[in-house]
Amino acid sequence: MWHGRFKHDTAKIVQDFTQSLDIDFRMSEHDIKGSIAHVKMLGATGILNQDEANKIEAGLLKVLDEIKSEKFIPSENLEDVHMNIEARLTELEPLGAKLHTARSRNDQVATTTKLYLRDKLLQIREELFNLLETILNNADKHINIIIPGYTHMQQAQPISMGHYWLSWFEAFIRDVKKLNFALETLNECPLGAGALAGSTLPINRFMTSELLNFKNPTRNSLDTVAQRDYMLDYHFFACEFILHVSRLCNDLINWNSQEFGWIILPDEFCTGSSMMPQKKNPDVLELSRGKTGQIIGNMIDLIINLKALPMTYDRDLQEDKRGLWSSIDTVESIIKILIPLLSAVEVNQDLALKNLTEGYALATDIAEYLVMKNVPFREAHLKVGKLVGFCVENNLKFQDLNITQWKNFIPEFDEELLKILTPEQSIKRRNVYGATSPEQIKLQISEGHERLNNLI
Repeated sequence: MWHGRFKHDTAKIVQDFTQSLDIDFRMSEHDIKGSIAHVKMLGATGILNQDEANKIEAGLLKVLDEIKSEKFIPSENLEDVHMNIEARLTELEPLGAKLHTARSRNDQVATTTKLYLRDKLLQIREELFNLLETILNNADKHINIIIPGYTHMQQAQPISMGHYWLSWFEAFIRDVKKLNFALETLNECPLGAGALAGSTLPINRFMTSELLNFKNPTRNSLDTVAQRDYMLDYHFFACEFILHVSRLCNDLINWNSQEFGWIILPDEFCTGSSMMPQKKNPDVLELSRGKTGQIIGNMIDLIINLKALPMTYDRDLQEDKRGLWSSIDTVESIIKILIPLLSAVEVNQDLALKNLTEGYALATDIAEYLVMKNVPFREAHLKVGKLVGFCVENNLKFQDLNITQWKNFIPEFDEELLKILTPEQSIKRRNVYGATSPEQIKLQISEGHERLNNLI
């Protein structure tokens, strides 16, 4: 395409090095969509006559049919998907040589990428909605199941398993908001920015923007071809999402181990060992956790690519999509497999409660009971701490203590305390907004469905 300037053909080794078909051919249908909008605008503005515009559009639709039927065979000699489509169009319809009027590959690539990325993010958002529904269903199913809550990987206080699921609803709904922001930044159309300075021809950028369902054209042609912030916004979403996934997977992996044992993973989402017959390995969760580095690495790759590029377009930007596609594919695969896996997770309530009653997770309940007896909290904290120390030294649990022992450490003790000193009463009495009582969890689930519907 640049033989007018060059005396010699591009070396084969250079063609192989510079081609991008392996990463951009997946955008072929979106490239044709952008080209159809462009040629409609050329016809409407009189830059092409209407007959020319109609013939070029018909040719583009023929190329699209060839791509969909897999008859289209791209050539690496033509570098990328954009030149391959234009070359095939011109073979079918010689007027195709006019398609690139008032357009550069710089604004063409940016437009095609935005169109493709917008469709993929809408698909991911739909799957995220399904994931959030699954989590709400789990929360409802497990409202009355009590498990240990942890800080510093030490038993802290009893919580409802439903409350635990809702913590991930909050995390993933924030991810949806990040994704919505990324979609919003895709809403400006690059077509018409040209190579960097726009066009001397009387194009109508608002028309192409409307045809392609953008809110408006981009406002600065230099920024249009130079920036990849809309990709970074996706990567920021993806990194936050995968960090949430990794932490969730880590909890379920730990709680599924024999040392904990109260999370039961579905057999069909686990694997065995080639050597040890007894093994049931949480491979799906481990692989999901393991892919975290890839997604973060893809974001860092783009950041480093962008960090010192001069205005405006530089060929370095051809590499912007390699990590993008990898990240999108990984995120999609993780969401799709997490939905059926999480919906089948079960809880061994008896074992979870056994872990709780063997520890001192109700210590805070005793301190807060004393506060209601007008004991200053710091004093109550000290008293209960000494009681726990005594129990640890003597290998006793709270339920093993007699009245005298209680009175020695907690002079304010009465029989009322024993009635509330159970995991069931502990979560029931935590009835403040956002807390772990069944009443509050039901409210959170109801609000969750409403919030999700508002986002949809």
